[in-house]
This record gives sequence, C-alpha cells and structure tokens, in this order.
Amino acid sequence: MPRKHRISFALSAIEDLESIRAWYVDQQVPEVGERLLREVVLCVERLAEFPRSGRIVPEFGVDHLREIVHPPFRIVYRIDKTLVRIVRVWRGERLLQMP
Repeated sequence: MPRKHRISFALSAIEDLESIRAWYVDQQVPEVGERLLREVVLCVERLAEFPRSGRIVPEFGVDHLREIVHPPFRIVYRIDKTLVRIVRVWRGERLLQMP
C-alpha cells in the first residue's frame, strides 16, 4: 500500500485563496468563490495518495514541481519525500514565476 503524503499550504497559497474569496465577494457572488475554493480543496486532497497525478509545471520542467489545472485555476505544488506543499493557486492564464 502506498504511503500517504502529508499536505500543507504555503503562506503564498493561503494568500491566493483569500484573494480569490475576496474577489468573488467584491463581485457580489460569494457563493461562487466558496464553491471554487471547495473544489480546489477536493483537488488537493487526492495528492495525499497520488502526489504525482498533476502535470509537471511547463515553465520549469522539474519533476518535483507539479500542478493540477482546475479551470480557471492552476494549483501549483512541490513534492518532497512525505510532504506535498501547495505553493500557489493562480488563474490559469498567468505564467508561474518563483522568487
């Protein structure tokens, strides 16, 4: 049986999720933002058992940096031995840039 990975969110990803929620509140459709955030969490949960199920991030081409595309978002994460770290949740049209 495969070992489960622990999932954590980087501060940058948490800020992304808060910004997404705030944007939909500003658009006066908070229920849409809440639904999308629930969908993001559901996508992330599968990574505990299947951490390599996302594609390699095209901008970097390294095996340990992957993403799940869940329109309109890209959920970018890093895989370590026992940890999946969500690093960004961005609109799909944005190119990923790391500091």
